Amino acid sequence: MKKLPTQKREYLAPPITEVGFIGWLHSNLFNNWYNSLLTIIILLLFWQLVPPFFSWAFINSLWNSSAAECRDIDGACWSIIPRNVDFIFFGFFPEDQQWRPGLAMFLLLGMVFYSKDRNRWKKSLFVYWTINLVVMGTLMYGGVFGMPVVETAQWSGLPLTFMLALFGMVAAYPIGVLLALGRKSRMPAIKTLCVVYIEMIRGVPLISLLFMSSVMFPLFLPEGVTIDKVLRAQAAIILFTAAYIAEVVRGGLQAMPRGQFEAADSIGLNYSQTMRLIILPQALKIVIPPSVGILLSAFKDTSLVVIIALYDILKTTKVTLSNPQWTNYSTEAYLFLALFYFICCYSMSSYSRKLEKELHTGH
Repeated sequence: MKKLPTQKREYLAPPITEVGFIGWLHSNLFNNWYNSLLTIIILLLFWQLVPPFFSWAFINSLWNSSAAECRDIDGACWSIIPRNVDFIFFGFFPEDQQWRPGLAMFLLLGMVFYSKDRNRWKKSLFVYWTINLVVMGTLMYGGVFGMPVVETAQWSGLPLTFMLALFGMVAAYPIGVLLALGRKSRMPAIKTLCVVYIEMIRGVPLISLLFMSSVMFPLFLPEGVTIDKVLRAQAAIILFTAAYIAEVVRGGLQAMPRGQFEAADSIGLNYSQTMRLIILPQALKIVIPPSVGILLSAFKDTSLVVIIALYDILKTTKVTLSNPQWTNYSTEAYLFLALFYFICCYSMSSYSRKLEKELHTGH
C-alpha cells in the first residue's frame, strides 16, 4: 500500500492582542468603544485623586508627633492613633491593668485562628473554647490571683467590640437554625411561635431592640434585680441576628429536593437523623454566602451600641476626637476605623469563600 506524503503544518502564534497582559487589557478594558472611554475616564480620575492622596497620607504626614507639631504640616496626622492607642483600644479599663484585656483578646483571636482548620472541629475544640472563655472572663473581671475587680461598665474599646460581635455571631447561628426548623415544622404551635418571632424581630430595627434592652427591659424586673447592660445588649444582638439567619437557613431547607427526604425515609432514618445527617449539612453549605452576609452586618452593627452609652471602639475614637488637641484630625481617625472594619470583614469573607470551596462536592 502506497504511503501518502505527510504535509507540513505551520502553527501561527496567536495575535499579541489576544494573549498575556495586553490580551487581558484588550478583553477586559478596551474590548469596545464605550468600555475604552470609561477606562480612560477612570484612569484620569485616578491620576487626579491618587497622587494628592498619596502625598497627603504618606509623604507629608506625621506618624508619632504631638498635636502641636501636626498643625504646621499639609499632610495627615496619623499621630492621633499611636498617641491615643491605649484609650482607643481599651477605653476606661484601668491603665495599669490593660494587659488583661490585651491578653484576653490575644487568646480570643488565637482560638479563632486555631478553629479555622476543619480537621480540628471535634468535641475537644468545644472543651478548648470553654477553658478559653473562662480564662478570658477571669482576666476581664478579675477578683482572683490578686487582680482587682473591673466592672463591666469599664469594659470598652476593642474587647467590647470583639465580644459583642463574636459571641453574637456564634450564639445567633444555632438559634437561627432552630428557628428555621421550627418554621418548617408540621406542629402548628411551634410553627406559629417561630413565624411570629421571626417576623416581629425582622420588622423592627436593631436600634429599637437596643433601646428596649437598655431602657424598658429593666422596668419589668423585680425590685433589686438587675442585669448587666453589656449582657442585655449582647442578648439584643443575638436575638436580632438569629431572626435573619433563620430566614436564610429556611431558604436552604426549601432548596432541598424531595428525593433527599424520601431517601432518608427509605433507609429508616427518623426526623432528627434526617436533618442532622442529610438535610442540614447540604442546606447550610448552600447558604454559606448569604449567611456570611448576615454575620458581617451583625459585626458592623455592633457599633450601634454607642446609642446606649456602651463604649465600643467607635465610641472610644469619638471620645478621643472630643479632646481639643485632636479635634481637627477626625479624617485620620475614621480612616483608621474604616481600615479596621475592612480587615475584619474581609478576613471573614475570605474564610467563607475558602470554606465554601472546601465543602464543594461538584454537584
